[in-house]
Amino acid sequence: MASSADRSPQHHTQKMKKRFQETITHLREDIGKVDEPQLKAMFETSAEVLTGLAKAFDDYEKKNEAAWRKH
Repeated sequence: MASSADRSPQHHTQKMKKRFQETITHLREDIGKVDEPQLKAMFETSAEVLTGLAKAFDDYEKKNEAAWRKH
């Protein structure tokens, strides 16, 4: 049976935001390790997309956007 923490939306959004940030950091670190410009661009673009996704999760937690508020 799921614990109360497992049922908490904030518990899950915080876990995902942490994973996004770990991946963002990894992608940006690897940009300096590769020589191919296209791969560098793909890593940076991926980091930016994940940054936006992390922001969406943060907005959900804070109910900053109308879409996340109960009507």
